[in-house]
Amino acid sequence: QVQLVESGGGLVLAGGSLTLSCRASGFDFRRTPMGWYHQAPGKQRELVATITTGGITNYAGAVRGRFTISRDIAKNMVYLQMNSLKPEDTGVYYCNGNSGRLTWGQGTRVTVSS
Repeated sequence: QVQLVESGGGLVLAGGSLTLSCRASGFDFRRTPMGWYHQAPGKQRELVATITTGGITNYAGAVRGRFTISRDIAKNMVYLQMNSLKPEDTGVYYCNGNSGRLTWGQGTRVTVSS
């Protein structure tokens, strides 16, 4: 009964910004480190940002300095603030535990055009 519902994707011009949201339920969110995953067209899903239960964050090199992950444990929400977007950021974004073991949601699609 795990549910991970992503939202906030859309079409944006290169250099623009977008904020993604993930609403989580059906597991112990408070004790679970979370992450955002990016799946580019035709590619495998890859972890791009993580956040611990204590709020410590880590980022893949491709997004470091441009993306910010945050969470509101009381509200079971995870966010990804994306700035200075590039065409290579295009794809579907998913949230999950940072081990990727939870049931995947549908993701939210981001398209960055130049």
